[in-house]
Amino acid sequence: MTLIAVIDYDMGNLHSACKGLENSGATPYVTDQAKDLEQADAVILPGVGAFDPAIQHLRSRDLISPIQDVVASGKPFLGICLGLQILFEGSEEGVEPGLGLVAGMVRRFRPEPGLTIPHMGWNQIQLTQPQLPLWQQLPTSWLYFVHSYYADPTDPSLNAAVITHGTQTVTAAISQNNIMATQFHPEKSAAAGLQILANFVSLVRQQQLVRA
Repeated sequence: MTLIAVIDYDMGNLHSACKGLENSGATPYVTDQAKDLEQADAVILPGVGAFDPAIQHLRSRDLISPIQDVVASGKPFLGICLGLQILFEGSEEGVEPGLGLVAGMVRRFRPEPGLTIPHMGWNQIQLTQPQLPLWQQLPTSWLYFVHSYYADPTDPSLNAAVITHGTQTVTAAISQNNIMATQFHPEKSAAAGLQILANFVSLVRQQQLVRA
């Protein structure tokens, strides 16, 4: 059995992500309990909304240290949308410090003629780490985005994929050791998104076999 904890901190609908994981044969469970994160084979941090409330909700549930501990343990960890952004040190959207698991800041798109903010809809990712397990067997590179801010890692080599919006090329996904995170929503990205979730489940299973 592959147990994947999906963190619930009142920052988004978790049903679609859980359904995608179930379709891949995993057993997802939604939780806000630190002990569940410790016992899981992998952890997913989803999220929609604003940076500061996300950090405040995690803090109110005493989840900040447990999340940092899970990442330090080497357990597979997937952030989605806001769940990517709060991994960073901070954001131009607010004043709260982020989780500090990835060096860098979250920045707002620069205004330019004809640029729509938020960036909403389908966009084509450009893979900068094409061998990343998440990208295997993708039927298309078009994924679904909804965001006004983007992650800007201090080390650009952490970018696993980028997108272009207007004239700006920004982070679409990152990979750092056991952390993987996407700015787009796999659970809203049709077949490609389901494949990404399935790839994450496969990665978790491989690690389970190594530990067995």
